[in-house]
Amino acid sequence: MAQHEEFSIAELAMTGAGACAVDHQRIDLLTEAISGCRICRDAPAQGMAKRLPHEPRPVVVLSSRARVLIAGQAPGLRVHESGLPFNDASGDRLRDWLSVSREEFYDRDRFAIVPMGFCFPGYDDKGSDLPPRMECAPKWRRAVIDAMPQVELVLAIGAYAQAWHMPGLVQKTMTATVENWRAGFGVNHGPKVLPLPHPSWRNSGWLKRNPWFAAEVLPVLRQHVDRLVR
Repeated sequence: MAQHEEFSIAELAMTGAGACAVDHQRIDLLTEAISGCRICRDAPAQGMAKRLPHEPRPVVVLSSRARVLIAGQAPGLRVHESGLPFNDASGDRLRDWLSVSREEFYDRDRFAIVPMGFCFPGYDDKGSDLPPRMECAPKWRRAVIDAMPQVELVLAIGAYAQAWHMPGLVQKTMTATVENWRAGFGVNHGPKVLPLPHPSWRNSGWLKRNPWFAAEVLPVLRQHVDRLVR
């Protein structure tokens, strides 16, 4: 983030009058700054991961009103091409889990959508999506979270989001972390955090092997989402 942008956001945060308008301005400034970020493209060869092999296209939905934050991993190729988060089969499954329509899902007053890495990271040698870029969260995530204090529920999708949003609660495996989901609901400060597996269709086998997820977690998820977005 450029220095003048940091000062602008700080000044907005300290302004007492017109808090609602200030929040909108703060979100807009931060969204604009993220949209212009090219750190993964311009990263030096030493000390960081390989440079992004394509032009970055940060995909993020910030909100001054949404009380549910979807914290995912990183955009896939289809999302990179469209600029619309979860605009793929994974998004269809996630919307089914949430029991919301596509229109509700993309209403920024209902949902903020902030992956751990804002840009499509590319593929590994086996053709699978690479992990979220390691430069992204240290630079942006704290500012993003601080800009949305109204969030009451964080859906931490996948191991990277769980590690950041659930410090001290992450288990040895993602399955164990999701099984321990009640721990994230026991926090006495800040938003509740619900760990979820990635809704990728590659995880269909996981869902079949773990029927407790549909029986125990999804009803709680839908109950809280319904309360917060409708």
